[in-house]
Amino acid sequence: MKRTGPIGNLFAAGLLAAAILAPHRAPAQTTRAEADKDPVLKAMLEELNRSMAHLQLPGFEKPYFIEYRIEDIDDYETRAAYGATEGSQHSHARIARISVRVGDYKTDNSGPRGDGALQLTSIDDDPIALRSALWTGTDQAYKAALAAYAQKQAELKQVQTPPQADDFSKAKPILSLAEPLKLSLDESAWTDRVARDSGIYRSDPAVRAVQRDVQYSTAAFHARVITTWIVSSEGAIVRKSASSYSETFGVGTQADDGMRLDRSYGTSGIALSDLDSPDEFKKHVVALISSLSDLRKAPLVEEEYHGPVLLSADASADTLHALLAAGVSATRPKLGTEARTNGPFASSYHARIMPEFLTVIDDPALKTWDGKDLVGAYSVDDEAVPAQTVKLVADGHLENYLIGRTPVRDFPESNGHARAGVTGPPHPVIGVMKVTAQQGLSDEELNRKLIQLGKDRGLKSVYFVETLGAEATPRLLYRIDMEGKRTLVRGAVLDDLDQRALRAGVEAAGKNLWVANYASDIPETVLAPALLFDDVTVKRANETNDKLPYYPPPD
Repeated sequence: MKRTGPIGNLFAAGLLAAAILAPHRAPAQTTRAEADKDPVLKAMLEELNRSMAHLQLPGFEKPYFIEYRIEDIDDYETRAAYGATEGSQHSHARIARISVRVGDYKTDNSGPRGDGALQLTSIDDDPIALRSALWTGTDQAYKAALAAYAQKQAELKQVQTPPQADDFSKAKPILSLAEPLKLSLDESAWTDRVARDSGIYRSDPAVRAVQRDVQYSTAAFHARVITTWIVSSEGAIVRKSASSYSETFGVGTQADDGMRLDRSYGTSGIALSDLDSPDEFKKHVVALISSLSDLRKAPLVEEEYHGPVLLSADASADTLHALLAAGVSATRPKLGTEARTNGPFASSYHARIMPEFLTVIDDPALKTWDGKDLVGAYSVDDEAVPAQTVKLVADGHLENYLIGRTPVRDFPESNGHARAGVTGPPHPVIGVMKVTAQQGLSDEELNRKLIQLGKDRGLKSVYFVETLGAEATPRLLYRIDMEGKRTLVRGAVLDDLDQRALRAGVEAAGKNLWVANYASDIPETVLAPALLFDDVTVKRANETNDKLPYYPPPD
């Protein structure tokens, strides 16, 4: 469905790879009197009290829980290509999400897709406008809750196995008020800078020689500030604020055989001062464009290889994010089953899922590492529960799951990991997932071990992955002979890099951690060491190579 207007701009901006949100500031006030001074909170609390007092259709259940969440999103984006701007957009909107539960904590109307209603609301702090939007949404959410509750009661009569946990857990109400942030920047200056950066391939003398090989060159700048207000009928009152700023660059070409080759770079942070200076950004862009020449000349990877592969800490972070992060997040299983949760580790509680020398902790309170801001850090989740540090994997064994207020078997209470994208329902998501190894090896030691494994198996070469793209596709892949000589190769995909390999195939890990901040609607961070796998399949990608352009680009 096509979206237009402020909401459409908002969703479009949310897809930008740079949409990383910074953790909100520490609470600035802690009294109810201070909460009442906030016109948004005051309106929310007044309408919440009115709804709890009066909302009940005759002969039907009265709500036992109502929660209001309003998000104020101030968003700016500018994009450019080939040295010229493609346009900019600045949107500002407020969206309310209203959740209504009928029944009780043990059994209510909730389902796996999230519950409630959405309403676009006033950005002007007008109390009647704010309350009217909440009133309309509450009415819709209540009627939907009654229908869902009746349907669930009917479904429960059709299954033999009772639910393994309550539908909703109780939580101590908190009062947490952070100062709202403001979006303030020179939009025209950023429009000019992004346009200039997208044309570096044809303006900088260092790369002008490869100008005619470049098929696309794009740049973008994205800035966003979100302030979130949450109130609930249990007494929770939360205001938090988050900001993100980023500039990204992408460039691509084709090899002589038609294979597409792409490189990208981005700089991001919680403030404009965290971004690269213009000169620093230009340096990275020039290096990226220059690397395309090496990739165009690089030989194709061999048809198929089975053996040891070393992933850099950068590539390992992407792998662990894909294989581990979602699996350790506990979600409600299908009604009528005995499952604890869903996903690859649904039945792995207390089982070994990694080598015994690896430990995994999710620590949302960890805000920096090695001088870098960690965008996955936060203090209070989107169900108004304080974030907790959770030891997920101890000595290779899964000992905990991340969970919100939807309990699962053996995990009856939230550990503060229910997080929501803009307008979305909260669900368990990692914050800052840190993976560490006992007696981790240096990069030099890992390389020596990689080559020794190849010699022990009589191989002529082994592989090192420096960076990964989507779907385990190496962006920079090196073939290493038994003397240690590296050769850049292209056109490969990795196979057999799955949960089984994570459990039984990791030979060693590094001691230094890479900071991977993930640009998603819900910001996440992974701190990971390099990983040496004993048996991974590297094979040639089965892709159609497009024909080269029939004539050169314009001068």
